[in-house]
Amino acid sequence: MWTRSSPAPSCGPRSRGFSASSGTREVPRDAEIRLRDRLSKLGGLDLLRGARLSGELERLKRQLDRIEAEPTDEEIWSSVELARHQDRPYTLDYVSRILVDWFELHGDRGRGDDAALVTGLGKLEDRTVALIGHQKGRDLKERTSRNFGMAYPEGYSKAMRVMALAERHGFPLVTLVDTPGAYPGVAAEQHGQGGAIARSQAMMARLEVPTVACIIGEGGSGGAVAIALADRVLMQENAIYSVISPEGCAAILWRDAGEARKAAAAFKPDAAHCLELGVIDGIVPEPEGGAQQNPDESARLLGAALADALDELAGVPQETLRARRRAKFRSMGALA
Repeated sequence: MWTRSSPAPSCGPRSRGFSASSGTREVPRDAEIRLRDRLSKLGGLDLLRGARLSGELERLKRQLDRIEAEPTDEEIWSSVELARHQDRPYTLDYVSRILVDWFELHGDRGRGDDAALVTGLGKLEDRTVALIGHQKGRDLKERTSRNFGMAYPEGYSKAMRVMALAERHGFPLVTLVDTPGAYPGVAAEQHGQGGAIARSQAMMARLEVPTVACIIGEGGSGGAVAIALADRVLMQENAIYSVISPEGCAAILWRDAGEARKAAAAFKPDAAHCLELGVIDGIVPEPEGGAQQNPDESARLLGAALADALDELAGVPQETLRARRRAKFRSMGALA
């Protein structure tokens, strides 16, 4: 797994066997050429003048490394497409491969059972965990019954029921995020969608057990954050995480959803940029070509990353967990 302190991953088509279209990163390429020229000159001077220029040389090398690791616009859009791939593993695909003794829990003990969110208990390696995850569905019938992974308020109520269960029994909480967003329909608003999302976030902030979230596909807006306010937030290599879909952003800014590629390039929802911005804590690698190419290997990598994250959090005092979690999310977006 890649973290902010590890070398930047080579995300996007370069790591997937694709070739990026030319002309998608003119400005970075110009900067790269200028930096290489300066490095060449400084390297020659360094030989003549000893180590006096070594600090500047190292700074430029680090800057060049960042530029070379920067995903291109084409690579960012490729992440959007792979995050939405119809064969990409969903929550239950991972549950069947990662957890043993899985027992699904249904219903919010109020209005009903929202199939867009799956909840239950299972064993991850040697520990019992509570799990919450979005489920989109494979065929049209299942997608319709699961509302394409877009939860109603009842779904978040069900999630909060399982959060409370985890806290009561001391189970770590794992969440798998894969949704375009919370359902925006009239019925959802009448049932208090905004309040349900807010209460879910507030509850996650207060939990006294370790929490790990991973964006495994689309991480769309409040519908994603509602179950992602965790001690460790991970993203699979080809997942996306943003406040709005590229199409929605394009429709607002340019009155044309067809400008989705342009929008994605502007707000950068890919894992590499989310890690750079500090929105997430680590990137879970995927098999060549995306998670759908080898679901078993994807599950192995994801399971290992989740277990490692829980190992890091084990033994941390409850109050420390909560204080760190709150400080982490309060700092996001804060102006220096």
